Amino acid sequence: MQQRFNELVSEQLETMDKLLYLQSEIERCQYLKEELIQLQEMTKLESIKGEIALKKKELKEIQQIFQEKTDEVIASYQKEQFRVTT
Repeated sequence: MQQRFNELVSEQLETMDKLLYLQSEIERCQYLKEELIQLQEMTKLESIKGEIALKKKELKEIQQIFQEKTDEVIASYQKEQFRVTT
């Protein structure tokens, strides 16, 4: 009877070791999961930063074109006014 008790206790200790090991593995995996989520978010962030930079460049180009067209309109208006007054 004592022997069976010792076997059961031994088995219970082995089971507890497995349980503790699995709990630590789950915690490790959850930590890695969080790290991967953050890395993915950083990847998305970098992607959005790139898109913002591209849009800013496009905006600057359009602003330049707008300014050039505005200058053309003003020059054309001034020429027309000069021609009308002379």
